[in-house]
Amino acid sequence: MNKIDISDNLAILEKENNELRNRVAELSDFIENGSVPLHWVDESGIIIWANQAELDLLGYDKEEYIGHPISDFHKDAAVIEEILNRLTAKETIRDFPAKLKCKNGSIKYVVISSNVLFKDGKFIHSRCFTKDVTPLVEEEKRKNKLMTLLEESEERLRLAIEATDLGTWDWDFEENKLYISKQAEKILGLHLNDLNYHHILELLHPEDQNSVNLIIQKLKESSSNSHFDFVCRVLKSDKNSTIWIRVQGATYMDNTNKMHRIIGSVLDITELKNSETKNAELAAIVNSSNDAIVSKTLEGIVTSWNAAAEELFGFKAGEIIGQPILKLIPENRKSEEDHILAKLRAGQSLKHFETIRISKTGQLLDVSLTISPIRDITGQIIGVSKIARDISEKKQEERRKNDFISMVSHELKTPLTSILLFTQIMQKNYQDNKNDLGKQMSNKIETQSKKMIAMIRDFLSLARIEEDQLQINKESITLLSLFEEVREEAQLMISKHKIKFACAEPITIFADHDKIAQVFTNLISNAIKYSPAGGTITIGCEKKDGKVKLFVSDEGIGIAKEDQEKLFNRFYRVDNDEIAHISGFGIGLYIVSEILRYHDSAIEVESEKGSGTTFYFSLDEIGDPIPS
Repeated sequence: MNKIDISDNLAILEKENNELRNRVAELSDFIENGSVPLHWVDESGIIIWANQAELDLLGYDKEEYIGHPISDFHKDAAVIEEILNRLTAKETIRDFPAKLKCKNGSIKYVVISSNVLFKDGKFIHSRCFTKDVTPLVEEEKRKNKLMTLLEESEERLRLAIEATDLGTWDWDFEENKLYISKQAEKILGLHLNDLNYHHILELLHPEDQNSVNLIIQKLKESSSNSHFDFVCRVLKSDKNSTIWIRVQGATYMDNTNKMHRIIGSVLDITELKNSETKNAELAAIVNSSNDAIVSKTLEGIVTSWNAAAEELFGFKAGEIIGQPILKLIPENRKSEEDHILAKLRAGQSLKHFETIRISKTGQLLDVSLTISPIRDITGQIIGVSKIARDISEKKQEERRKNDFISMVSHELKTPLTSILLFTQIMQKNYQDNKNDLGKQMSNKIETQSKKMIAMIRDFLSLARIEEDQLQINKESITLLSLFEEVREEAQLMISKHKIKFACAEPITIFADHDKIAQVFTNLISNAIKYSPAGGTITIGCEKKDGKVKLFVSDEGIGIAKEDQEKLFNRFYRVDNDEIAHISGFGIGLYIVSEILRYHDSAIEVESEKGSGTTFYFSLDEIGDPIPS
């Protein structure tokens, strides 16, 4: 071979070597600077090489990454251990999921594809391709979270619907099928799986079918999404009962503005409809009533006002609703409202409570009130209802009667006083006379005259009480002196009884002498009447809680529990064959209770059938007793 041939061959070889070096350099650059992260690890799991994309992915410098165990950069030790074991076993792994730790502390989600370069069966290094799938994983997480939230929302919606007894339905126009919930099936009384609109239409009450059909047709003809809400009646599947339902929902159009779906709800409102009917009936009764019917809050604010209330009090509903009921109460009776509200808050009612109210013009009106608490469905008291009846004519008639009684009583009192005086003169004349018959007759005349005077006094007191004109003149009273007076007067009325005192010490009270004497006289008279077999009548007093408790007790026939609450009502008499022969008008205890009310006290009773009766009340004590 000549020199020229050798030279040519060398030139060709050099050219090929240069081309090979260039290709190697390009390949090295492709691997080193390519966009796909690559790295090698040896059989001990030490990183021996990594390209720039790998370093950029995790944010490390070469010195921080190469030469370090690959396990240092994996979040899950078990994952890298499994990868190395499978590579050592000469497996090729593809898209193996792993989590890598970045320099800044964040985590990269990757999939790893790798196999191993073996020479003569020896593990030289792995060939690992790392693919960053963090955005995909995050998106999947986001979707999963949204799905979870959606499921939770659907579950909350389902629970909410169940809690409200609301049935749901979905009408698919493409399949012409109705899908209804279990609650809707229960409401409508259906037991069918395959339903269409005609099945439902047949359930409607005949009088409602046309109107509902028109609503559906209008919805079908609409060119946009719309909402609907209507009420109708449904015949239950047994055809023997009818319910009212409220149907609500919305229509949904497709891209061609053609309706393809209606979604809605159904609610059984039968009880509500029945309540509305009852309320309407009640409202009609209230509005047509001749009695004023008013409701108010527990704070005394008027909330309703019927036509009769407008006529009686002169206020229009718009003028008084929202205003305090105190507008109707005279100044001297304001305290009544606190007493009434206190009883009502405790759940009690007041019946036929007679009082005075004031009209818009200032006119005083005699009314009888029946007042009751208003309760909600849980039994909680939320307000007050009041029925006011105008009793002005009745009161006027009572005033005329009382005037008559007062006049007659005054006219009778004068001759009776004269008779009593003449009788006492006769008794003095018979004092040393042996005419026992004359003496006995004068004593009987005196006793009966005093009874009539006491009766007239009670009638006069009754008239004054009902006219609210009872005068109280308080003074210091020594109880023992008062007891002697009433016992001396009572001695004329008794033959089988004994009157004794039960007062441990001298006590002075501040009260109206004549009125309290009348109280004791009436109580003793009552004790005499209702212990016909005789026995001891005790007039007593004792100090208790800063007050003086005064009482009259007997050993008579007693009073049944059911009669005790009514004893102090005007004209009340116990309906009992055992005492049918006992005379009386049923005003004595009423006068006692009213006199004590004027003394800011109250009469109370303790009694059992066959075991006697005790009446008692309390008054204020004052200073030392006045010397007699």
